Amino acid sequence: MAGGGVEDVYGEDRATEEQLITPWAFSVASGYTLLRDPRHNKGLAFSEAERDAHYLRGLLPPALASQELQEKKLMQNLRRYEQPLHRYIAMMDLQERNERLFYKLLIDNVEELLPVVYTPTVGEACQKYGSIYRRPQGLYISLRDKGKILEVLKNWPERSIQVIVVTDGERILGLGDLGCQGMGIPVGKLSLYTALGGVRPSACLPITIDVGTNNEALLKDEFYIGLRQRRATGEEYHELLEEFMTAVKQNYGEKVLTQFEDFANHNAFDLLEKYRESHLVFNDDIQGTASVVLAGLLAALKVVGGTLADHTYLFLGAGEAGTGIAELIALEMSKHTGSPIEECRPKIWLMDSKGLIVASRKDSLQAFKKPWAHEHEPVATLLEAVQSLKPTVLIGTSGKGGTFTKEVVEAMASQNEKPVIFALSNPTSHSECTAEQAYTWTKGRAVFASGSPFDSVELDGKVLVPGQSNNAYIFPGFGLGVVISGAIRVRDDMLLAASEALAEQVTEEHFAKGLIFPPFTNIRAISARIAAKVAAKAYELGLASRLPRPDDLVKYAESCMYTPIYRSYR
Repeated sequence: MAGGGVEDVYGEDRATEEQLITPWAFSVASGYTLLRDPRHNKGLAFSEAERDAHYLRGLLPPALASQELQEKKLMQNLRRYEQPLHRYIAMMDLQERNERLFYKLLIDNVEELLPVVYTPTVGEACQKYGSIYRRPQGLYISLRDKGKILEVLKNWPERSIQVIVVTDGERILGLGDLGCQGMGIPVGKLSLYTALGGVRPSACLPITIDVGTNNEALLKDEFYIGLRQRRATGEEYHELLEEFMTAVKQNYGEKVLTQFEDFANHNAFDLLEKYRESHLVFNDDIQGTASVVLAGLLAALKVVGGTLADHTYLFLGAGEAGTGIAELIALEMSKHTGSPIEECRPKIWLMDSKGLIVASRKDSLQAFKKPWAHEHEPVATLLEAVQSLKPTVLIGTSGKGGTFTKEVVEAMASQNEKPVIFALSNPTSHSECTAEQAYTWTKGRAVFASGSPFDSVELDGKVLVPGQSNNAYIFPGFGLGVVISGAIRVRDDMLLAASEALAEQVTEEHFAKGLIFPPFTNIRAISARIAAKVAAKAYELGLASRLPRPDDLVKYAESCMYTPIYRSYR
């Protein structure tokens, strides 16, 4: 061959742009392809023997670097970025380059990196997803795939999927309709399923269902990656979801956990209600949030005293999170008092954008709000509601920042020795009040938790550490418990078991600092205990299919957890 080049067997280099060629690839991971495979790539950690056995000589610089040294270098690099979004992009690039190192980094530096790969930074990442999009990290199913969803699922390279996180992007965090760009949420959630709960990365599948978007800015954005059309609703929407749920079961079986994520209220409740009896489904916004908040309340009771039934609860926000938390509190109350749930609900009051939810409004309320319409004269403002109802616990799930004003918090403090204040809306800018405000306005007496992280506050020489009521405490361990027991359905008792397991892990030492959640540094041990309790409940309810039941469920959960240490290759 003239010129001494390599023969172009497939004619790719000589083909003009119009000619069709076949994209050939090798299948054995060695040499250059091994270095490009994120699951098996170890970078400079390949030993001399591995470099010889796998044709890596010359493809890497001669130095050897352990996983620990690689981790040290990457953390140094990450800390140099001033913008959280740049850290997020660097972490996503690492995940696509070297999967085990990504998870090692995340597990060992969980408190520092959790806000990067998840809330609050993931919100900004979703808003700009079209601009920072590099590689598909999950499956995109759109209206164009109607009638072919099973084929689309089969395009995903992994066959044994255990957890799917799916969104339609309509209500991303508190940021609204981000359409197809909501993919950042399933990707982020599943990286936490692996890092915090130990579910294998290959068993996780992020999915975005694109039915269009009503976000005008995105529809006009030249970099938007989704369908450029208004959101499909009604029959068209539900037919697509029905086909999707049927295809998931057909392709992955009865035991794949499908987690609905960031669907708008009107669809979230319907989908959970519709599929909870026929599929293994879980809605983190309704059920996960409720479970972690209930755990925080159970722990807070050890500080403020009394039982759940002794307290009065007032919610600002009556959407998925608010009603989900309220229902789980009532269930737990009912379980411990032996009273029917209908008798427990009147201890819990909810406010929406139109004021306090009361009986006189019942006819105009959405179905999921009706159980919370109690007898009381109408109340328009939160301050009036606090003064009238005298709640001991104030919970914010409104998605609106600054709504727990100085007057509201001071009213809570004047009525309670230790007011319990949970400002749960994400991201940080949407929090109902900051930790500093809650502590300052109550002169350090508040038992406070928030949805996004806040720094500790020094007040009168005492350091107060705010709790973070983060779903990441619950859903990774919950998912692991479902997977290891082979559960075929999710029941509320399993969520109560998760809450109780989390609350049990808050020690006197934590309470002394004002904490009502254990520190995240120990999250994998926490997840293993939650998984064991959830699995035990699944066995007790006859929903577990992995038989015989292991004797020690905590040890079994730990043994099932993925560890990101590099493997040796032969």
